[in-house]
Amino acid sequence: MPGYLVTGATGLIGRQFTRLLLAQDDTEHVHLLVRASSRDRLADLVRRWPHPEKVTLVTGDLSADRLGVDDQAREELRDTIDHLVHLAALYDITADDETSIQANVDGTRKVVELAADIHAGCLHHVSSVAVAGDHEGVFTEDMFDVGQRLPTAYHRTKFEAERLVRQQEDVPWRVYRPAIVVGDSETGEMDKVDGPYYLFTAIEKLNRVPNVPLAGPDLGDTNIVPVDYVAEALVTLVRKPNLDGRTFHLVNPKPQPVVSVYNAFAKAAGAPTINVQLDERVSDGILRLVKLSEHVPGVSLVRDAFLHRLGIPPVLLETMSFPSVFASAATRKELAAAGGVDVPRLEKYADVLWRYWRENLDPFRARAHGGRGELDGRRVIITGASSGIGRATALKVAAEGGVPLLVARRRHELEEVRDEILAAGGTASVYPADLTDEESITKLVKQILDEHGRIDMLVNNAGRSIRRSIKLSYDRIHDYERAMAINYFGAVRLILAVLPHMSERKFGHIVNVSSIGVQGIAPRFSAYVASKAALDYFSKIAATETHGDGITFTTIHMPLVRTPMIRPTKIYDAFPTKSPDQAADMVLRALKERPKHIATPEGYLMQAAYTFLPGVVDALAYEAFRVFPDSAAAGGTGELKLGKGERHLSKAATRLIKLTRGFHW
Repeated sequence: MPGYLVTGATGLIGRQFTRLLLAQDDTEHVHLLVRASSRDRLADLVRRWPHPEKVTLVTGDLSADRLGVDDQAREELRDTIDHLVHLAALYDITADDETSIQANVDGTRKVVELAADIHAGCLHHVSSVAVAGDHEGVFTEDMFDVGQRLPTAYHRTKFEAERLVRQQEDVPWRVYRPAIVVGDSETGEMDKVDGPYYLFTAIEKLNRVPNVPLAGPDLGDTNIVPVDYVAEALVTLVRKPNLDGRTFHLVNPKPQPVVSVYNAFAKAAGAPTINVQLDERVSDGILRLVKLSEHVPGVSLVRDAFLHRLGIPPVLLETMSFPSVFASAATRKELAAAGGVDVPRLEKYADVLWRYWRENLDPFRARAHGGRGELDGRRVIITGASSGIGRATALKVAAEGGVPLLVARRRHELEEVRDEILAAGGTASVYPADLTDEESITKLVKQILDEHGRIDMLVNNAGRSIRRSIKLSYDRIHDYERAMAINYFGAVRLILAVLPHMSERKFGHIVNVSSIGVQGIAPRFSAYVASKAALDYFSKIAATETHGDGITFTTIHMPLVRTPMIRPTKIYDAFPTKSPDQAADMVLRALKERPKHIATPEGYLMQAAYTFLPGVVDALAYEAFRVFPDSAAAGGTGELKLGKGERHLSKAATRLIKLTRGFHW
């Protein structure tokens, strides 16, 4: 009864192959080479496989000297291994040369040395059809080095690894070349996004498009097989005698047009299919144009940015189709003689692969929301949630099916908001925290993740306003420090605390409640507006760096809102303001639609005016500085005495209020 040593048993093919191998009655014992860091995970898998008592784990590493297998382990393996099956490799067309060489070439060299050292009966090397490179026409199982170009590091290193196995003379060998391997045709199980899976994000976006026929170019042929076919074929061929020195193509017997592959997955996704295929001449022209764009810096940058947005590596454009047709008659003959292992048609299991990807591999699956709408089920941190805009926003988020995570300093006020939400049939959680304290924020985010498992959105609403002229602030640097502490540093600390989690989930939205004062020039608000402007620009930069992680930012340049924050400034009693409910509607729009920016028409007008007429805006702002004096609370002496309405305001003040509606002078 044969004994086996298998590398790569934790990989997609390795898991399926080893499980099937253990189920064979004639399998005596299976040694599995595994890294120390993966030992516990593999041991857990083995416990669920047939005959775990037949398995021995051997600690080793492809990147270590002598595979990390010491002399004692080698002595125990010597003359007991009939079949060394080398499955461990890096299957990644986007990997660089150094990484690919270390895993595929150097690792294989060490496996060849180990096979010779322990007197293995046969070295079974799992290669890839990638060794055919850009060879045009039929590529037989007897062909290897026929002058083909190898376009990526993956192609080159798989070729060199196979060369090492073929050229050594110490151990009999067999080589297996699978085509592009996708998930299990029965369960859909797949371990990573690769091959056709790179197209799935684009297909997912297309399923929102009306289902109308599409026209597309002829993109050539590809070759796809499910992992369960590859594993079953490997087990059959590895165990079969008298096949040493041969190569086996584990491929689909008929090349599959790329358009047909797209259509199979598009049907599974409910996306439009390509029903009209452009003729060969037009198709060739389009493909040449796409490839030519790679050498035009501006065009290639835009192209790559577009592809990145869809999760498609640019290298896929060159490797999506095969110029080779892979002959496999000899392999199919051997499989048929052993009882038959057939390749299922992609159309029969594409929906299984699609469902597994959508539920387990879609990098943007966290974007999915409940059936009640965009906020249904979302976990939304809302700072300053005890009153004003924050309280009103929390109530509206809960009414939309979201779960507001209420943050402010005073627990009892947060609990009142939570109880109001619960009474209305919603859900909310309370988290008292000091946003000016880094440790407090760290504990806050950890507690939320422990209790809710995720953070979908963040509303930075908590803030501090200071209305005082610079002349009265010469000895009050602490005003600026206090404004920055909560309005800028507090918000940034919280953003930095949630970004790693959001980046990992490939989804997150951050809403910053800024001020209309950033759009205009607001005298006496140098501390407040500067802190808000700092947050605006931090977020603009953060949005570019996290764009690929699916994280978005909205800045709301909020006009004057009648909240406790403006109560000390009595002249605002005469100013037109938004209610907290109206302000919360702006925040709700930011959460649901996720635009870059929300503001009022007056705010946009002031922003444009300062861009084109900065001198005029300065004069207007100075007039406001003159007619709206510092309050007594700020140390001023010219507080206006207001009666009902606006009758005690000067005509100039009244005109400014109407002209700049919502602005805080």
